[in-house]
Amino acid sequence: MQSSVCCSRTQIVLVGSRIEPLTFKLSSCKVIQCKVEYNSSHTTKSSLICITQVRILRAAKREGLIRARLMGARKAEGTVLTFLDSHCECATGWLEPLLHRIALNWTNVVTPTIEVISDSTLAMSTATNLDSMSVGGFDWNLQFNWHVVPERDRKRRLSRIDPVRSPTMAGGLFSISRKYFAHLGSYDPGFDIWGGENLEISFKIWMCGGTLEIVPCSIVGHIFRKRSPYSWGTGSVLKKNSVRLADVWMDEYATIYYERVGGKGNYGDVSERKALRQRLGCRSFQWYLDTVYPELFLPRHALARGPIENAAVPYCIDSPVSHHESGRTIVKLWPCHGQGGNQFWMLSKNGEIRRDEGCVDFPGGDNVIIYNCHGGRGNQEWRYRSDGSIYHALRGLCMEASPGNKLTLASCKPGNKRQQWKWKRQVSAAASDNKRL
Repeated sequence: MQSSVCCSRTQIVLVGSRIEPLTFKLSSCKVIQCKVEYNSSHTTKSSLICITQVRILRAAKREGLIRARLMGARKAEGTVLTFLDSHCECATGWLEPLLHRIALNWTNVVTPTIEVISDSTLAMSTATNLDSMSVGGFDWNLQFNWHVVPERDRKRRLSRIDPVRSPTMAGGLFSISRKYFAHLGSYDPGFDIWGGENLEISFKIWMCGGTLEIVPCSIVGHIFRKRSPYSWGTGSVLKKNSVRLADVWMDEYATIYYERVGGKGNYGDVSERKALRQRLGCRSFQWYLDTVYPELFLPRHALARGPIENAAVPYCIDSPVSHHESGRTIVKLWPCHGQGGNQFWMLSKNGEIRRDEGCVDFPGGDNVIIYNCHGGRGNQEWRYRSDGSIYHALRGLCMEASPGNKLTLASCKPGNKRQQWKWKRQVSAAASDNKRL
């Protein structure tokens, strides 16, 4: 089953190509039990035995999550829309705190605090700590991530239960004024299936005059699956969606994403979405970075960027970067492919070789690893020198493509091509050599 839930203030609209028996708890309202009856062939229109607060819409074909939500939003009649995934569980009293914030200001868009539901036991965690909440961000691969509440936002809150501003939302769990959703142009109807819609709507909420908040007193559990339960068809759906949002909303910063994914590819016509942005008089993406998310590392501040290719062999430094795998991912050498991705790196002014929040780290021993960037130099301080060597400042060793094409650190040997690396500089090499990074 692929379905989406769109709650208005007075009703639930269920959208999907196939709907099965369901149970909902609407905050302090009584439990609503629904039964959907099919005939033996499952081909005719189903009948619903339920109270009238629930309506079911059935798509004629598979539309994907994004268009299913648009379909539900068009039919909803309440003043507030609340979008939920079908694999959620709502705690008692989850809805009222969301509605309260929108009642105060129709441009407030609010998300609940998300707890994790185990995909194997269906048990919901109770791990939320109001003193150490996280807010949403993103990296330059346009992937959502979590980070701690910045000090400036902690100072803004008068109480630990006050809403906290968030640069982005995690996904599809949020409430918004129906009028404001329409004002913003809803989701991009050119998006396919799933992916990127959370960042697209987050950017335009902030850039077009709204505020995005996480509400601590609203608790909703969500199942985070280990893998996608359905097929995505051909081509890269996520890349297409992300290129569309980058082209419309990210101004000159869109090129950073294109560099990561090997160009734009085919992403359709976005002229109507650009016209929407112009009509709304939205701010620039630079304003968003400066005002809403100044904590994000900007590639323009990098001293070098792109793939790091060895001078002796056509191999590049290659590794995925994952916050959850910090300290466990070994950096390897892999044939250079020119597609960015796991071979795209930046050299920061602090000497970090990084991709977003993951840094190349040498703790000693046999392996170079990926560890969360900490800003403390130490194991993460590297110098890209004028002879092409990459020098580890703490250990006094140089990166080397050893025989067998394994990435190691060894005593520096001038003229050794296996210790020389080609990396596109953005400042002079002399400046990197003569200044402490």
